[in-house]
Amino acid sequence: MNQKLSEISDRRILTFPAIHPCQSISPMTLVASLISLAQNICNYRSKNLVIHKRNLREVIREIGILLIFLEEILERRLDLSHSVVLSFFELHLAFQKLGYLLEDCSREGARLWILMKSRRISAELRVLVTGVATALDVLPMNSLGVSIEVRELVELVAKQAQRARFDVEPDDERIMVDVTSILNQFQRKIAPSPIDLKRVLDHLEIKHWNDCNKEIKFLDEEISIGSSNGEDKEVALLCSLMGFMCYCRGVVFDVTDGRSLDRMDTRNEAEVLSYLNPEDFRCPISLEIMKDPVTIATGQTYDRTSIMKWLKAGNHTCPTTGEKLTSTEIVPNSVLQKLIRQFCFSNGVPMTELGHPKRDITRTISAGSPAAAEAMKLLSNFLTYRLVVGTYEDKNKAANEIRLLAKSSIFNRYCLMEAGTIPYLLHLLSSMDSSVQENAIAALLNLSKHIKSKEVIVENGGVILIVEVLTSGLKMESKQLAAATLFYLSSVEEYRILIGETPEAINGLVELIRDGTPRGKKNAVVAIFGLTLFHKNNRMILEAGAVPLLVDLLKSSDRTDLVNDSLAVLATLAESHDGTREIISTSGLPLLIEVLHSSTSRSAKEYCVSILLSLCVYGGIEVVSKFQKSSSLMASLYTLLTDGTARASKRASTILSILHEFNNKYLGLASSATAPEHFVRVR
Repeated sequence: MNQKLSEISDRRILTFPAIHPCQSISPMTLVASLISLAQNICNYRSKNLVIHKRNLREVIREIGILLIFLEEILERRLDLSHSVVLSFFELHLAFQKLGYLLEDCSREGARLWILMKSRRISAELRVLVTGVATALDVLPMNSLGVSIEVRELVELVAKQAQRARFDVEPDDERIMVDVTSILNQFQRKIAPSPIDLKRVLDHLEIKHWNDCNKEIKFLDEEISIGSSNGEDKEVALLCSLMGFMCYCRGVVFDVTDGRSLDRMDTRNEAEVLSYLNPEDFRCPISLEIMKDPVTIATGQTYDRTSIMKWLKAGNHTCPTTGEKLTSTEIVPNSVLQKLIRQFCFSNGVPMTELGHPKRDITRTISAGSPAAAEAMKLLSNFLTYRLVVGTYEDKNKAANEIRLLAKSSIFNRYCLMEAGTIPYLLHLLSSMDSSVQENAIAALLNLSKHIKSKEVIVENGGVILIVEVLTSGLKMESKQLAAATLFYLSSVEEYRILIGETPEAINGLVELIRDGTPRGKKNAVVAIFGLTLFHKNNRMILEAGAVPLLVDLLKSSDRTDLVNDSLAVLATLAESHDGTREIISTSGLPLLIEVLHSSTSRSAKEYCVSILLSLCVYGGIEVVSKFQKSSSLMASLYTLLTDGTARASKRASTILSILHEFNNKYLGLASSATAPEHFVRVR
């Protein structure tokens, strides 16, 4: 699998990283490689080229003629002089770059960006085709020995290539002007005419919601890359175009077609993953799931950290094959990384454990450009209007758009909240349509990440309505989204009090721990953790039966994050006599000692030792005597003194002091009398 995936490069759009053929390559091998590149270019005849149609078709036609020329040379095994080989080297570089350019111009999701880069693409075409013409011009055609017909065709191509201008095509130029005009209208706070929007979309052949969504995803990725590279001017244009496409997606298209296609994509991804062996995701060096897979010269893939250590140690061979490396260059394997992320998501492996680069959401505090900002405000008002007066399908579509827009943009959340969407989304929570309810609660979840939105949700009676979805939601997805929303609301002290006082809120979260999906359990556990920060909620959490379920998660869940979150809740609940009694009654002591001994998570160990200390303090001699008999516990505590976090080390030291005090004070009296104190004092 490594070799197959490594064939796919991690190339940014409109970059052309051509590789010069090796000087020692045989002439016929070079010709065969040229034929392969030419065939790849000719395959674009059947692709849908939306921008630069005539220019690109002309290039493909010319390369098709050269393909005939090259195939005749290979078939007849003609002798090639040094000057011919040099010309073919230049053709090889030009063919590579033309292949990349055609790939970019036919790329789904990048049509608007390619349109707005038309002048640059025209310039690239001129340079590349001129390079082809120059290479052909110096070929000694008379001495090559090809047929007269082929020679005349090649000479014709050389002349046409020299004369070619490749200006921006008139239709593309007009639509570029239209897009610029629409962006200017946004900047002046004017909603563009749907006719103008449709004209642009028709030219780009963006016919469905899903087509529009692909454009938005592409632009968002480019914005992230551009922001990290400091490309401020490019990012401003990208943000404006993204505002344009978001506005089109929300105003022009029906969501129905897009939603069904998204589900189909998810099913296809699941089918692909079912055929993969998870062991292929492990680095051959570290044997851990790769966080940042990269491919080396031999085609083998390793985790970046592992292979960099290998190379820095002075090794110049491939760790897997033993081959000597011709280059120490490493190439990011983005395809494998996406598969690993999808696998982890589908199988409940926490993404944070992979350490992949997180999207920097802080850049979304602003829209990125004046046009993007005003486009978002206009769209927010439009969606609010649909929530108020639209049909039921209109309201569902609006809720879905709000769900998407608020997911990863702070500025979008602010605009949607200011436009007044929240009260109407809360009203949709009572819908008997499962799709409407799910979109509404998901939209509220994403909006609740904004501090002002929390206030608006609570002021409009949102807590009761969200709890109703938690306990009686039409789908499990809606219930787990409701739990996540309560978690964000619980970050405000007065709201965690309000949630605790709301009937069935805590019981609903506990039921979700019992019956939910792995993600539902995770959402419920973190929501309960938020509620434990107000100590009066803890008694209700204990009475709802949370402790046995949390302890069960420690032994049944293979998700590190879920185990850590469960331990965090137990650590808080253990800080009372009632919590300690509950944990002891569930026979959780041996399990906690085992987690402390075997877990590789530093936070899990810290939570474990915190729980064990609370059990010592509130559980008395009965607990301490059990600890005294556990050799694995003693070993783990001594290990924490040197290897644990500062807090874990301090608490391990305290437990050891308690155990030593018990040993000195009570162990000798055990056969004759019971110790007079029930609880052990911590000094």
